[in-house]
Amino acid sequence: MNPIPPLARGRRKLTALVAVLVTALSLTVAGPSRAADPLLSQGKPATASSQEGADVTAAKAVDGDAGTRWSSVFSDPQWLQVDLGATATISQVVLQWEGAYGRAYKIQTSPDGSAWTDVYSTTTGAGGTETLTVSGSGRYVRMYGTVRASGYGYSLWEFKVYGTTGTTTPPGNCGTSNAAQGKPATASSQEGADVTAAKAVDGDAGTRWSSVFSDPQWLQVDLGAGASVCQVVLQWEGAYGRAYKIQTSPDGSAWTDVYSTTTGAGGTETLTVSGTGRYIRMYGTVRASGYGYSLYEFKVFTTGGTTTPPVETTDPRNPNFGPNVNVFDPSTPAATIQNRFNQLFTAQETNQFGPERYAVLFKPGTYTADVNLGFFTQVSGLGLSPDDVNLNGHVRVEANWMNGNATQNFWRVAENLSVTLPAGTTVERYAVSQAAPYRRMHLRGAGNQIQLWNGGDGWSSGGLMADTKVDGAVVSGSQQQWYSRNSEFGSWAGSVWNMVFQGVQGAPPPNFPNPSHTVIATTPTVREKPFLYVDGAGEYKVFVPALRQNSTGTSWYNKTPAGSSISLSQFFVVRPGTTAATMNAALAQGRHLLVTPGVYNLDQPLQVNRADTVILGLGLATLKPTAGTAAVKIADVAGVKLAGVLVEAGATNSPTLIEVGPAGSTANNAANPISLHDVFVRIGGSGVGRATNSVVVNSNQVIGDHLWLWRADHGDGVGWSVNTADQGLVVNGADVTMYGLFVEHFQKYQTVWNGERGRTYFYQNEMPYEMPNQAAWMNGATRGYAAYKVADAVNTHQAWGVGSYCVFTLDQSVVGERAIEVPVKAGIRFTNMVTVSLGGQGTINKIINDKGGTAQRGAEIQYLTSGP
Repeated sequence: MNPIPPLARGRRKLTALVAVLVTALSLTVAGPSRAADPLLSQGKPATASSQEGADVTAAKAVDGDAGTRWSSVFSDPQWLQVDLGATATISQVVLQWEGAYGRAYKIQTSPDGSAWTDVYSTTTGAGGTETLTVSGSGRYVRMYGTVRASGYGYSLWEFKVYGTTGTTTPPGNCGTSNAAQGKPATASSQEGADVTAAKAVDGDAGTRWSSVFSDPQWLQVDLGAGASVCQVVLQWEGAYGRAYKIQTSPDGSAWTDVYSTTTGAGGTETLTVSGTGRYIRMYGTVRASGYGYSLYEFKVFTTGGTTTPPVETTDPRNPNFGPNVNVFDPSTPAATIQNRFNQLFTAQETNQFGPERYAVLFKPGTYTADVNLGFFTQVSGLGLSPDDVNLNGHVRVEANWMNGNATQNFWRVAENLSVTLPAGTTVERYAVSQAAPYRRMHLRGAGNQIQLWNGGDGWSSGGLMADTKVDGAVVSGSQQQWYSRNSEFGSWAGSVWNMVFQGVQGAPPPNFPNPSHTVIATTPTVREKPFLYVDGAGEYKVFVPALRQNSTGTSWYNKTPAGSSISLSQFFVVRPGTTAATMNAALAQGRHLLVTPGVYNLDQPLQVNRADTVILGLGLATLKPTAGTAAVKIADVAGVKLAGVLVEAGATNSPTLIEVGPAGSTANNAANPISLHDVFVRIGGSGVGRATNSVVVNSNQVIGDHLWLWRADHGDGVGWSVNTADQGLVVNGADVTMYGLFVEHFQKYQTVWNGERGRTYFYQNEMPYEMPNQAAWMNGATRGYAAYKVADAVNTHQAWGVGSYCVFTLDQSVVGERAIEVPVKAGIRFTNMVTVSLGGQGTINKIINDKGGTAQRGAEIQYLTSGP
């Protein structure tokens, strides 16, 4: 052993500290020094020409620890080599030198550790971290140093080799498409929140699954149907499996080995296998390092290709809309039309939680019909303008089934029609609460009025008018809150707690809180909801409205709507019984989706990976995940439109139901935002449902145009420990705008905003009803959770017309400490807020932070015009 001189020991301690700090900074700023190919060398057998001491062995240069090193004796030449365990194609070598580095050296490869080929050579090595792009192949890779830069030896903190082993081209008749990509994946464990099982089947070699640090561990994927598996590709991170099995199963319970090894080499392992099953897993028994198992990608190839089902084409002039859509034209007898609406209303008047879904569509023309909308029924015109279809009669909603109480009149749609009331009739009634949009409608007659409650009795609890013209008066009556956007009214009368008007011609004067009218002159950036129509040649198309900036009034009245049309031939028409695999196959082919009325059980999330994709639902089409996955996952791509769907949580908890962009999304979508229109979530009510988060927005520049996220407070599968759900909306992206946001009854924060420059125009919330006591609803030492939380790190956020209400049904002594919780900064501004203790059953102590009065029995309603 050669002793290190005292001066050198001091220098090396300082160098080690600098190296660790530089490495940490590099990891923080740019992530690991890694090419697209995986790291192959970490943890592999390493040897060297010499070592300076017992604690600076060759193995220390491939252990993944930037605080340990290999160091040679003080002479030339010297070398360090690593055995990758299998022949690999090498694309990059990274040398993390200690202060004693090589001035002249070569990188060499060898098939056998004997005959060497140069793949890189230099006489001007610079030390520090040198990242070298190379091209070569071999099982063995070495650094061969010929001239030292100092009087000491060669010393490397880390010697990293990147590349691939084997080939990813499946043999014989094995398919060339990865059958596992995008399918539901589960694992025995995960090391952290950002290394989930799904990351190993997302097709992104920069994301990974990682287990906890113990044996055994497994990762499995559900292909959705039985398949003959012929090849599995494991793209390991540095923490790989030394001993593991590949297993198949028909049911995820009984497993059969199709491959087994005790000498796993890491890197990219391409395995030829033979077996059948719906479920495939990697079952690891011995790790190659002290860390867990970590896979960038787990790829599965099947005989004859993937299990992707065929996707039918769509005839745009004669589409098959399935059994739950009626299309009428002017030749249809009025009696036929009326009989159908009578049948639907009889079936759907009280059918709040049933699976039945319907849509009735009118081709351009004039009709006579009394349309009384029940649950899960949509009535729409098929014109490019609402005035292309005129109904002489009504499009109405009543609340007779609850004795005039409209607070449960949810889930119905009136869209893209004009209505002329019968002679002698001056009142239309639209007594609704949440998820019942009156959108792109025209109620004709300056002397008429539309009443937003049952007329003279009963309560109603919130709704939306958008892109709508009412020639006469809108009378809100008992409506507790209402959001009107980009509409044109003859007049407006009425106010209870929170009425917001944005870009509305004919809005009342601003006057909050008495009457509680919040008036915002324009709408900064909005895209109206896409809709189905028939052109003059009889072809069905979907119109996608253009973005509007600083707009007022409708997009269509006395003007030509701006936007673009997509032939229905570019859509896949989804009918009841269609599987998630078929929908994903259509999306993968570049098709849009028109989802007809029905409940669709999804065993995998719908993967939207293409910019400008449209998913348009009819009749409150319902997407229900059954395997604990999301229902919809939208990539970080511009211009995606998700519209007209209800997502219902399944009994197996989903971490997120709708994901807009993966975690860490960075794309700038300002020129073409992602948008969500009439998107609703239900957790419980029709049975047990569970979801940790309902909607998570990770992308930037996203528009929400009418969302209602509801943890059920009545129906089946309802209870504090039954329909569990932490949060409704989580926004991580920047420049996200919500127009008409309703979030109710979640068990922690209702809305959490982590992104910068967020804006909300109208917010309606009810805190959870049925916590058993105060102890069950505590946020640390704070009583309850805020209904609207802006993260402490956020610098800019604005909201207008924010209401939060409480009714604590099991313990009326429960207190919510505050409705809104935000940092106190110049860029944070909330305008016009209200809290209400409904019937005095419970208390909201403050409105925003520690400002505002206490809503409680005897002082049920509290207002505040600005904060914090």
